[in-house]
Amino acid sequence: MEKIIDPVSKELLKAELTPDKKLRDTNKGGNEIYVVTWHDSPNVVTEIGRLREEAFRQAGGSTGLALDLDEYDKMENPYRQIVVWDPDAEAILGGYRYIFGTDVKFNEAGQPDMTSTHLFHYSDEFIKHYLPHVMELGRSFVAPEYQSSKAGPKAIFSLDNLWDGITAVILQHPNIMYFVGKMTMYPSYDATARNLILHFLWKHFGDKDELARPYDLIMPEGDPRLMNLILKDDDFKQDYRNLKDAVLRLGTHIPPLVNSYMSLSPTMKMFGTCRNDELADVYETGIMVCFDEMFEDKKERHVRSFIRDNVRAMRERFPELEEDLEEKLMERWNSRRQKVHGRWKLRLPKFRRNKKDDSEK
Repeated sequence: MEKIIDPVSKELLKAELTPDKKLRDTNKGGNEIYVVTWHDSPNVVTEIGRLREEAFRQAGGSTGLALDLDEYDKMENPYRQIVVWDPDAEAILGGYRYIFGTDVKFNEAGQPDMTSTHLFHYSDEFIKHYLPHVMELGRSFVAPEYQSSKAGPKAIFSLDNLWDGITAVILQHPNIMYFVGKMTMYPSYDATARNLILHFLWKHFGDKDELARPYDLIMPEGDPRLMNLILKDDDFKQDYRNLKDAVLRLGTHIPPLVNSYMSLSPTMKMFGTCRNDELADVYETGIMVCFDEMFEDKKERHVRSFIRDNVRAMRERFPELEEDLEEKLMERWNSRRQKVHGRWKLRLPKFRRNKKDDSEK
């Protein structure tokens, strides 16, 4: 286990977090969000690598290296980094890295060369119809000092801040309809609780289309009949309460990021679970979420705040703008997304088959 590098100077970080890289202010917590890469902000990305290693090592799933950076962070067209910046403490609070499917290259096996490719095999249908509209997310982290509620609002809203950043990126790219990512559970997490969570995920979100599957699939261990007695409801919300109660009785909680993903969308697709040998054998569960099918309250919170901030900035320059501009922009954004999504669905083989079947009835 290597010694983690020393923190990068605040002055070096501030010098790279320039206004042209700022994405937005956060909805809550008074933080700022930037998008950077290794090529334009090497000091910021180095600090991200330090914080990722520190956060993952504390949780029991690190690389064991002096910092957590790999070829995807540094390649010619690297993953972009969403950075949540605390301007009061002048520190990085958390982050995500991402790449658009249209920027992904392919390996010799014809698979998309993404951070999840060594764990999951992607189907031809996924590659042809979904990948061009995908944003792959990974390496989510919250700096250790912001993981305790004692840190106040900055910590309480840390995951919410990350979703502010993801939403803003998607708003700027209407062709992106899905994000693909991984939910992580550490080896130290209670095994019975983990198996209940995996059983719940297969029950409510299992991907019947097999758009992707782990090379080494791990299924829930234990008697499925017993787990069905605990997770006994077909209704997602009620069964989710069953899961939370059962995990609580085991003396633990659903991991925050897993909890966050499961609360996003009723149509989330779960690809399956495997061990990640590049990250201390953590359990990684692949998921895909359609942004337009997220729960309205979740989507509305992040979308509206972004549009409101943009309207406020526009009014500072043009005070005479109409009063209902925010609502008009919301309507325009929703209309644009619906048109893009509608055109895409018409190209799906499964959707065309369903339409043909309906017309023949």
